[in-house]
Amino acid sequence: MSMIRDLRAAVRPRPSLRKNGTAYDSAHPAENNSAVVDCAVYRGGERLTADRNLTPHEAIRQVRRDGGFVWIGLHEPTEAEFADIAAEFGLHPLAVEDAVHAHQRPKLERYDDTLFTVFKTVHYVEHDELTASSEVVETGEVMCFTGRDFFITVRHGGKGSLRALRHRLQEDRELLAKGPSAVLHAIADHVVDGYIAVAEAMQDDIDEVETEVFSPGRKGTPRGTDASRIYQLKREVLEFKRAVSPLVRPMQLLSERPMRLIDPDIQKYFRDVADHLTQVQEQVLGFDELLNSILQANLAQASVAQNEDMRKITSWAAIIAVPTMVCGVYGMNFDYMPELHWKYGYPLVLTVTVALCFGIHRTLKRNGWL
Repeated sequence: MSMIRDLRAAVRPRPSLRKNGTAYDSAHPAENNSAVVDCAVYRGGERLTADRNLTPHEAIRQVRRDGGFVWIGLHEPTEAEFADIAAEFGLHPLAVEDAVHAHQRPKLERYDDTLFTVFKTVHYVEHDELTASSEVVETGEVMCFTGRDFFITVRHGGKGSLRALRHRLQEDRELLAKGPSAVLHAIADHVVDGYIAVAEAMQDDIDEVETEVFSPGRKGTPRGTDASRIYQLKREVLEFKRAVSPLVRPMQLLSERPMRLIDPDIQKYFRDVADHLTQVQEQVLGFDELLNSILQANLAQASVAQNEDMRKITSWAAIIAVPTMVCGVYGMNFDYMPELHWKYGYPLVLTVTVALCFGIHRTLKRNGWL
């Protein structure tokens, strides 16, 4: 199996693994009441311990004594919880602040001998029916610190667990032997594959709305849909766009610019991630433009429907104006009026009034106003 297939296979979930007959689950924290989700030392591509109680300080001391690298996973750490780890690994205060407080824009920054990468994770929210208040995408964040002998992930949000990814990587010793840069690529590929899945699901929602807008209603005319639903979907696409677009440049840098912390054998595979990300970006931009067109078409249909209603109201007003005028004339109190005392005057006036109304109705209907 080629390396790129191994790397991309890392995103597929697998059951918990066993190491030397001992079960471990990286969803459990390494320390009680701690933000540390998992902490492990890797040497030669193999996880050396399945001990969930291994602390980051013990792990890095072991790495610096015997070689390899340590991978520490944290979930929504506080400043106090992250302070000791930041000091132990010499992380830059600005990067530490971004990692703790989250809500960052996707980016790639270099601080001395550490790469700091921010990824926005996006997950599709399943819903039976798209409404004006439906949440379509849910976002989270993964911050990665890549060093010479360490890799630290800080995750924010309830989704986007990296447990399955870690398990898959641990199955391939050749892959993990490349060091922290292999883990960085696997996470980038995992995040972008999530974008692809969300884009496909959102395409279905957009197709559904588009069908409703242009599906025929009464008399074969488009019936339209609630504009608030289109606007809500457009807002969700914008949220998706904020996750995808800023990440394009960092992926291009990782794939094109030589970096000491990125293994050359791994760097060329970032091009595959960058290509997929560019495709998703183009798709999201297309979603935005398509929703603009759908919204304008829906508003135009609403305007046309209003014009049709006004034409009908005007037509009936014109018809009603005839008997109103006749009744108004004969309602005046004059002694000398035509046909006032004639025996057939009343039936004649009614007949003429009905004939005029019928003629006006036929004319308006023939012209499409009724």
